[in-house]
Amino acid sequence: MRRAGLVLLAVVAFVAVAAPWLSPNDPDKAFSNLLYAPPTRLHGAAVHPLRLVSRLERLFEEDETTTVPLDFFARGKLVSVDEASGATLLVLGADALGRDIFSRLLYGARTSLALAALATLGALLVGAIVGGIAGYAGGMVDELLSRFSDFILVLPAIYVALALRAVMPLVLPASTVFIVLVAIFALMGWPIVARGVRAIIASERERDYALAGVALGASPGRLLFRHLLPAARGYLAVQATLLLPAFILAEATLSYVGLGFPATVPTWGTMLDRKSTRLNSSHVSES
Repeated sequence: MRRAGLVLLAVVAFVAVAAPWLSPNDPDKAFSNLLYAPPTRLHGAAVHPLRLVSRLERLFEEDETTTVPLDFFARGKLVSVDEASGATLLVLGADALGRDIFSRLLYGARTSLALAALATLGALLVGAIVGGIAGYAGGMVDELLSRFSDFILVLPAIYVALALRAVMPLVLPASTVFIVLVAIFALMGWPIVARGVRAIIASERERDYALAGVALGASPGRLLFRHLLPAARGYLAVQATLLLPAFILAEATLSYVGLGFPATVPTWGTMLDRKSTRLNSSHVSES
């Protein structure tokens, strides 16, 4: 089961990294005659162009008089079709703006997964350091750090993230939004890690190997980072598997309510924001 999970994780990571090669279309390209188009049906290694029958009913039919072969390893893509032929490869269909849902899903994975992964690493790093210091030092240092982490833990995480993002300018560049969300998620996630690491370090520092290190003159920093913190590797791995999906969901929530990435940036959260898609669609129709 563990191998299956690792394989699945590797596949998802590969799909996200290879999105420009795997996606048959540009994620931001809108096909004006394919709004809400269904997935393209494959006929062997070829497709038929779609023809709009009724825009009101969103009804399409295949032009069976024309057959367009699929092109493999062409135009920098794994598989694509020549757009000059009038055909379009839409694996999962098109959205309200006529954009390829499958391509946006792949590109969205790059942003959502990268953000969640960096936030997870930040939370693990800060939590491990703070928890390690608290567990090793004990006394007043332990009390202050523990009470501070407890204070953050009792706060409702998603509402705090919404509040922190809401006090910032609503319109920000995508790169700035990425950094801000990574910082917010790491800020909300590190106390969970710190509590567990603190308990592990407080127990490990009383073991014989730790006492022997102190007797041999090992510095507190060397003893903590070289010998005690490795004992928390299993716990940190478990927390990583819990924080990663939580941060993906948090990004989707913020983007859905309009406090995350702008609608023009493909992420899993912006793809769920159908309201902004409809507004953009109506604007395109009026123009």
